[in-house]
Amino acid sequence: MIPTLIGVTAVVFFVMAFSPGGVGGAEANAGGEMDSRSREAQIEYINNRYGLDQPKVVQYGRWLNRVSPIGFASGAAGKVQWSKPQLLKWPDLGESMSKRRPVTDLYGEALPITLLLNVITTPVIYIAALGLGLYMAQHRGKAFDLLSGVTVLALWSVPVMWVGVMLIGFFANRDFFYWFPVGGLSSSQAAAMPFLPSWDTQGVFVRGWLLDRMWHLVLPVICLTYASLAFLAKLTRGSMIETLNTDYVRTARAKGVSGTVVLFRHAFRNALLPLITVSASLLPGLLAGSVVVEMIFSIPGMGKLMLDGIFARDRELILAGTLISGVLGLLSILIADLGYAIADPRVSYD
Repeated sequence: MIPTLIGVTAVVFFVMAFSPGGVGGAEANAGGEMDSRSREAQIEYINNRYGLDQPKVVQYGRWLNRVSPIGFASGAAGKVQWSKPQLLKWPDLGESMSKRRPVTDLYGEALPITLLLNVITTPVIYIAALGLGLYMAQHRGKAFDLLSGVTVLALWSVPVMWVGVMLIGFFANRDFFYWFPVGGLSSSQAAAMPFLPSWDTQGVFVRGWLLDRMWHLVLPVICLTYASLAFLAKLTRGSMIETLNTDYVRTARAKGVSGTVVLFRHAFRNALLPLITVSASLLPGLLAGSVVVEMIFSIPGMGKLMLDGIFARDRELILAGTLISGVLGLLSILIADLGYAIADPRVSYD
């Protein structure tokens, strides 16, 4: 996992460093119209402050030393203080060039929002997909299976951006249904609301903070859910059909074992292996999809923050987002590897 993280962050760093305009291009152009002397002074200040005048390899090495829990103390512009080795230190993600705030604080505010979306979305995807896939496999070739197959294929083919715009246009539009808010995570009056729904002294119903937050999350969760749900449902159906046609399942049925026991004890556990494989890429896919969803619904999450960093060429924001996404993605792969051993006793890791 550690060499993979180094490789991912190195690719992102050097792509930014060698791109036209460089890392500090947007920051240098933020001053508007300047004479040549003032422009040179500003560029020199930015280079000295963020260490951009050093070789690219040295810049990356300094950043790697800052975020590593094992290394050396860092001084101004990330300079390594070789006389102060530190075996255990808290990773320093630096300061955002565009927002002038510590990157740790920015992601500390944005990451919980993105994780909230994924914590809600992931169980919905798996529960609905497994149930639908099992039912489709049990009724293979019947009307429900055919209709569901066409439906999930259509859902998987529709782009998230178009669905998000259509949901806002119809379900958050006063000219149509206006059932949900256009965007954001809460209403402007949410801070003054009680946590749970209640009635005030005049008998008027008050949504409460919790219900208001859930009301704002309905459309974003739909956008993050439908494509993965359709794909996993189709995969569950195919895996279950393949498992139900194996010799040991037919033998269990010939011995008189009930259909429910055959389905869940004999077939379902072995059918989980392809789903575990896909689950390793589900969380990174949801994080990538949240970039589009957060922009459409104006949600101040991690995806929106990374996109702001890309537009501003903010090296610290982009690298920190890459690091966090890489850690979450690699952890999901590790969990999938452990899931193989749990689902299949024949799998072991020496």
